[in-house]
Amino acid sequence: VLEEVLASVESELQAVEMQIQELVDKQQELLQKKMRIQSLIKQSLGESEAGGSKDTETSPEAWNKKDFPWYEKIKTVLQSTFKLHKFRSLQLETVNAAMAGKDIFLVMPTGGGKSLCYQLPAVCSDGFTLVICPLISLMEDQLMVLEQLGISATLLNASSSKEHVKWVHTEMLNRNSELKLLYVTPEKIAKSKMFMSKLEKAYQAGCLARVAVDEVHCCSQWGHDFRPDYKSLGILKRQFPNTPLIGLTATATNHVLKDAQKILHVQKCITFTASFNRPNLYYEVRHKPSNNEDFIEDIVKVINGRYKGLSDVSIHPKNYCFSQKDAEQVTVGLQRLGIKAGTYHANMDAKYKTKVHRGWAANQIQVVVATVAFGMGIDKPDVRFVIHHSMSKSMENYYQESGRAGRDDQKADCILYYGFGDIFRISSMVVMENVGQEKLYDMVSYCQDMNKCRRVLIAHHFDEVWDSARCNRMCDNCCRGSSSEKTDITGYCRDLIRILEQAENRSEKLTPLKLIEAWSGKGVSKFRVAEVIPPTHPREELERIIAHLLLQQYLKEDFSFTAFATISYLKIGPKARLLGNEAHVVTIQGLTNKKSVYKDKPSRSSPSKGSRENARTIAKTVQASAVRNSQEHKRPSSGSNIKAKKLKLQWGGDDQPVVLD
Repeated sequence: VLEEVLASVESELQAVEMQIQELVDKQQELLQKKMRIQSLIKQSLGESEAGGSKDTETSPEAWNKKDFPWYEKIKTVLQSTFKLHKFRSLQLETVNAAMAGKDIFLVMPTGGGKSLCYQLPAVCSDGFTLVICPLISLMEDQLMVLEQLGISATLLNASSSKEHVKWVHTEMLNRNSELKLLYVTPEKIAKSKMFMSKLEKAYQAGCLARVAVDEVHCCSQWGHDFRPDYKSLGILKRQFPNTPLIGLTATATNHVLKDAQKILHVQKCITFTASFNRPNLYYEVRHKPSNNEDFIEDIVKVINGRYKGLSDVSIHPKNYCFSQKDAEQVTVGLQRLGIKAGTYHANMDAKYKTKVHRGWAANQIQVVVATVAFGMGIDKPDVRFVIHHSMSKSMENYYQESGRAGRDDQKADCILYYGFGDIFRISSMVVMENVGQEKLYDMVSYCQDMNKCRRVLIAHHFDEVWDSARCNRMCDNCCRGSSSEKTDITGYCRDLIRILEQAENRSEKLTPLKLIEAWSGKGVSKFRVAEVIPPTHPREELERIIAHLLLQQYLKEDFSFTAFATISYLKIGPKARLLGNEAHVVTIQGLTNKKSVYKDKPSRSSPSKGSRENARTIAKTVQASAVRNSQEHKRPSSGSNIKAKKLKLQWGGDDQPVVLD
């Protein structure tokens, strides 16, 4: 009796969830309509769009003025030193607030000009600005640009010579020093007592003009790239309360910003938030060929197709690879087909990395095939496309990595190759992260969606609302035109549950690959179920169905740890018990083959006795499976009961499991 009541309650909950989703979709539609109307009103009033400020203390308009006493100086330095003729969106507001000594948090898209917002005030102020960056490559890139502009800047790291360290320490206390920007990693703040001592003396002497924390989202454990040493940066505001601080990021939700502000001990600050949108970027998701040669050929077609006739100087893509091995293989493949490509990852010789970096910057290399060790702040304006060999581990990572393209405001392409196997490769590596799997599934959802505007999907993730009409056909989904129809895959879902249940009964575990093979009537015979009719869809669509059921929690991942690897298996998910209700329907959008799941079975509108028995069997199956899972405790699941077990990866340093830039 209780089981029937439970099934009834769960059925009602499912109905409520569907209604909620419909309401959320309707809300998004109305918000987009509201934005259109507001835009028309602004146009009629002659107003121009600007960024937004999420702090009520001061609006951007209050800082978008030219009557500040320092305006003429910053304008002159902007033109004479930085060789720029005008400010970009929110740059003037941020520079004015910085010159006024305010604490600031700036959220601006990759390529929006965040660096200028602390570099220009640094040049226009007495003393030096301390800049904290997470990666050496990022600092080296900025120093290379500053050197060309004739601005005195330097960095301190573990490889700095004793003579250089001594010189820097002297300049930090020299009120007449020309040193304007000092770059360090957060580890320097966390672990060097000598450096903190020098900072304290510089503060007392009035030489520490401001602190700039780049990639400030790294402070928060809820961010996509949390770094423990960033948590130690709270000491700066405690020790130097009168020194203004500016935190900068391209990717942070409201929750992450508030957390970072708390960690840095910033009591009050002005938060400037520019729109996430980069109108010149074309977003596209492609199916990743299983054969590496086919994949390489596809990339070459993009280079020689969309950019045919352009000189080498104009073609500057960056390719993000999942691993060092991937990066090296892709580089060799591109070189064989006549593309000037170079590899970049953390375990390469430092001299070779510098050679590749400078060769790419000097237009001698067309393509850099790299892991994320190639830095979060690499600045090259004429990157025409960013190709992801595999998807990123989060939407934040993808937005930041793809944002390397088109910084010159000319059209550029962001192409992501989505492969089913990459889901589980990356999942096995982020399973120990606080919200790693949750963020990965958000990324998978982005790749799976073949209907909504890519900008709408990105905006939703960053707590913004976007009108798809403003995309201007600058994404693959908007170019497809009409929305794809929904396909009923309830029968497929039941079949997959049967296969997994049989495997559990036999104490077997199925990887995603083995599950697809069993479903297709291939592979090891003991995993197949006689009652399951192999589907007629292409392999690519079977993978999309399984990924969809994973996202919808009809399936779930379960992990097994060995001495050498973490292996992902698929098991029956919590929502599978809803299939016990014969009226329950599971759908997916975007399948090209819309044939009925079972031609020879009764329609869903008139279920037979057999179909009702089938539903009851599924319900009992799932309930029995749930009981066994609660009793076994043989291995950690993908949920909150995972113990914090440290994984030893084959690559380290700055290389993290992500993709190409």
